[in-house]
Amino acid sequence: MKAFVVDKYKKKGALRLAVLPEPQLQDNDVLIRIQATAVNLLDSKVRDGEFKLILPYRPPFILGHDVAGTVVKAGPGVKRFKVGDEIYARPRDHRVGTFAEFIAVDEADVALKPNNLSMSEAASIPLVGLTAWQALVEVGKVKPGQKVFIQAGSGGVGTFAIQLAKHLGATVATTTSAANVELVKSLGADVVIDYKTQDFEKLLSGYDLVLNSQDAKTLEKSLGVLKPGGRLISISGPPDPAFAGELGLNLFLKLVLRLLSRGVRKKARRLGIAYSFLFMRAEGRQLGEIARLIEQGVIRPVVDKLFPFEKTGDALTHVETGRVKGKVVITVAD
Repeated sequence: MKAFVVDKYKKKGALRLAVLPEPQLQDNDVLIRIQATAVNLLDSKVRDGEFKLILPYRPPFILGHDVAGTVVKAGPGVKRFKVGDEIYARPRDHRVGTFAEFIAVDEADVALKPNNLSMSEAASIPLVGLTAWQALVEVGKVKPGQKVFIQAGSGGVGTFAIQLAKHLGATVATTTSAANVELVKSLGADVVIDYKTQDFEKLLSGYDLVLNSQDAKTLEKSLGVLKPGGRLISISGPPDPAFAGELGLNLFLKLVLRLLSRGVRKKARRLGIAYSFLFMRAEGRQLGEIARLIEQGVIRPVVDKLFPFEKTGDALTHVETGRVKGKVVITVAD
């Protein structure tokens, strides 16, 4: 099969198109013929080596965290899927690699594709959908009437999270540029702040939850918009001790992560705010719940641009500009 591989960790390093054997199936795996995949900033950060201490891959490895395609083979232990099923998934960590023609994925990470989406649209959903679901439903437990601040509303996670938060009954504030105001309003944002000309810290207060996806300065300012008892969930760091425990890291790395998040955890505690770092995990059953919302018209995908498979490197470069609305998708096969 053809695949784009990372030969070594390198900032903005080029991907190499290679011919590799088809993946071997484990008992609970389905082999998926990839018809579309999507690009995330996570791909860039993994290639650059930003996560190699906590999420090590041994080069050469295949990038890619989103997949939509068709099951072409099933392992002997597979119970939920059969050959011919159209599916979508976010493969689990250490088994990613969707910038390719085929991938083997544990069936626990897979769900049937929403029947009202094309393969390209479906490929845009898994990583950002699971991130928003785990932040707002699983960790944040957002309830009707609460106030939720979602940063970068026109980005991949933001476009999905705004829609999900509105479905959960929250009042939603977000940041974006003036060019994207109408987009985020169409997704359900109630309060829109132009991050280039306005300071959200001065305009927002009394919020129940903040979903932070930006830098350390924005993270610290986010504490000021939360009410006592509120929750700050960050998907951009710093990792906290609970995350280190989930990964089963050694004592040294646990100490490093504890020190990295010590400042924000201390300030949050002083304000009566809960801080948590979220690194989403693969979860097929949650994707099934998301598919139902999409089929009901509650959530719609936002796709910025399509690239052909041979232009995968260009797609990654486009995402790194930071000017993407929603998701960038790569079409792999018809």
